Amino acid sequence: MRDEEIIELYFRRDERAIDETGRKYGNYCQTIANNILGNRQDVDECLDDTYMKVWNNIPPTRPRIFKVYLAKITRNLAFNMFEKSRTRKRGGGTITEVLDELYDCIPDGNNVEQGALERELAGIIRDFVRNLPKRDADIFTCRYFYTESIEEIAEKFGIKKNNVSVILKRLRDKLAKRLEKEEYLVS
Repeated sequence: MRDEEIIELYFRRDERAIDETGRKYGNYCQTIANNILGNRQDVDECLDDTYMKVWNNIPPTRPRIFKVYLAKITRNLAFNMFEKSRTRKRGGGTITEVLDELYDCIPDGNNVEQGALERELAGIIRDFVRNLPKRDADIFTCRYFYTESIEEIAEKFGIKKNNVSVILKRLRDKLAKRLEKEEYLVS
């Protein structure tokens, strides 16, 4: 079923919309959630929450790119679940690595208190990624949006793990310089 048809099911409040969403994008959303959470039970809960949130948001929202819309919701819910579980116990895995990697080039949340500043920061990062060469943008997105492991990225792009690590380090350094220039980071 085409995305537009699925969205129309949501607008008609037809519960088949959830089934069709799961059929078309369930594995995709599951991969995103699993990359962040790494626990089957949490992933299943995250997917349920994703479908519920989509159901509650459409209508009135009419996503332009349904797949990206689902990815963003899944990712945000998974990060929230991860944070809650991390406050209960200190975990490990790819998500901890990803957050540690970005720690030095993303300003502390205490320095970015207002929603407007957060949106501005998100816009700067989005612009940064858009202006990267395609492969670099894809690698950055795989790691820091989809939280894929270095191994997965290396396999996906047919390059060595060390090359992925070097590319990501260079990209983080460039992002940090951009954020310093925009006065979001003080060196």
